[in-house]
Amino acid sequence: MTSHHRVVVVGGGNAGLSVAGRLARYGVDDVVVVEPREHHRYQPLFSHVAGGTARASQAVRRQADVIPRRVGWIQDAVAEFDPDSDTVRLSSGEELGYDHLIVCPGIQEDWDSIPGLSEAIRTGAAASHYAFELLGTASRRLRDLRAGTVVFTQPPGPASCAGAAQKPMYLACDYWRATGVLADIRVVFVVPTPTMFGMPAIDEELERKVEEYGIEVRREARLLEVDAPGSTALIGSTADGTERIAYDYLHVVPPQSAPDFLKASPLPAPGDPGGFVEVDPRTLRHARYPNIWSLGDAAATTNSKSGGALRKQTKVLARNLVAALDGREPVARYDGYSVCPFTVSRRTMVFAEFDDEYRPQPTIPFWPGLARERRLTWLADRYVLPWVYWHLILQGRA
Repeated sequence: MTSHHRVVVVGGGNAGLSVAGRLARYGVDDVVVVEPREHHRYQPLFSHVAGGTARASQAVRRQADVIPRRVGWIQDAVAEFDPDSDTVRLSSGEELGYDHLIVCPGIQEDWDSIPGLSEAIRTGAAASHYAFELLGTASRRLRDLRAGTVVFTQPPGPASCAGAAQKPMYLACDYWRATGVLADIRVVFVVPTPTMFGMPAIDEELERKVEEYGIEVRREARLLEVDAPGSTALIGSTADGTERIAYDYLHVVPPQSAPDFLKASPLPAPGDPGGFVEVDPRTLRHARYPNIWSLGDAAATTNSKSGGALRKQTKVLARNLVAALDGREPVARYDGYSVCPFTVSRRTMVFAEFDDEYRPQPTIPFWPGLARERRLTWLADRYVLPWVYWHLILQGRA
């Protein structure tokens, strides 16, 4: 069976729904989203769940309830792209034809790329806040720990909001300090970069919190292997070689990569092992197929991958696609903006806004102090932004 639509959107996450909603608001009809999942999840809240400042139920809604108005939903998964015939084949065997295609299936988590990690997760001695199914384990382990060693890791390479790896660590340390057990807990953080983030103003704030909590940082390092029966993690460092650390709890953000079905398609640049969609990083239009577009974690853009980057990407892509439908050249440009909010305590946050060269790009230019530790930004991240996400962003209104 083959059906044809004006715009087919692959992926029903933040990127897919928000751009579909914006296109519908711009008057584009016959927009459909291909997404197999029954439930939609608001991932920025996951760190709050793991850290004990939110409930898991607050981060999930039925997919049917968040599909934008005047947008169709095909509950299926894409198996293959055929850009030469303007079709995609679904897992069910159905084929969809399109005038324009938007590819935004997100990024995949490669749990099996670290030997022993999956086994450690099955034992309950390791968990993550990057998987909804592991949030309960992470929250309980961080809450109930009274002594011992905890290892937190941040992955190298492409990752969705990689800095979010640090959020549960700070939330847990603040909780342990409040309950009087922080002095009995050794906290080790493994980061692949020389500094905590890469912007001097942000690094200054984060280093101050690291010292305040007594966190041991392994810089330019990565998790290489996990010995689940022995409860040890092998850490590789550029400067110090390898180190094996015995842990009581291991909190991991897994390595990530482009989805396998995307890597195997014609959409990445020829010879590019990354597998992300080859687009002009400013217009978000495919470099070789002018009726294909991409945004979010699946796009080979130059910005740091984050949900916050989508706020500008959706506007640029929607305006450019509408121009293409009208026979005009796309002129809207994405400026590389991204954002990473760091919850550095159970009450405060450090808010990093930057471009694709890690230069500060504050939303409020006259308030440079937004990057400092503040209570106001924590309240906005925890309470205001989730409401905005469910009611405005997914409808293409923010």
